Amino acid sequence: MVSIAVCPGSFDPVTYGHIDIIKRAAKVFDKVIVAVLVNMEKKPWFTIEERTDLLKKVTADIPNVEIVGFQGLLVDFAAAVNADVIVKGLRAVSDFEYEFQMALTNSKLNNSIETVFLTTSAENMYLSSSIVKQVGLLGGDISPFVPECVRDEILLKIKQRSRSK
Repeated sequence: MVSIAVCPGSFDPVTYGHIDIIKRAAKVFDKVIVAVLVNMEKKPWFTIEERTDLLKKVTADIPNVEIVGFQGLLVDFAAAVNADVIVKGLRAVSDFEYEFQMALTNSKLNNSIETVFLTTSAENMYLSSSIVKQVGLLGGDISPFVPECVRDEILLKIKQRSRSK
């Protein structure tokens, strides 16, 4: 039996923390579908197509990873791609509270799909897409947080934002 995992997120933008979780999930599962979602709670800098393209670039060297955009309920998406598991990365206790609540909700909606938590590596515990954008907006060096192709796209977005003001 082939094990399929869905690794969801908004990835706005993808960071080394995200990549770490994706790579580790790819070692455990036969196939990992990185599901780029539309999060109604957030105002993304990047379109879903841009986020999907960036993820394809930074995961090109991982053969069992597929990148897909989606809208709707995560458990419905997971069922549609025959996934057994949803993989969520955890940075801190505050992440766990939210993700645990989501896991219980997803289980209630579809109890055939499990949620697995992977804790982030210590070097990425503080890292979030929001922090990367904030540091970039304030002129800081974001190269320790994201791959070069992602950094370039973030800097381009910052220039575009400053021109539109």
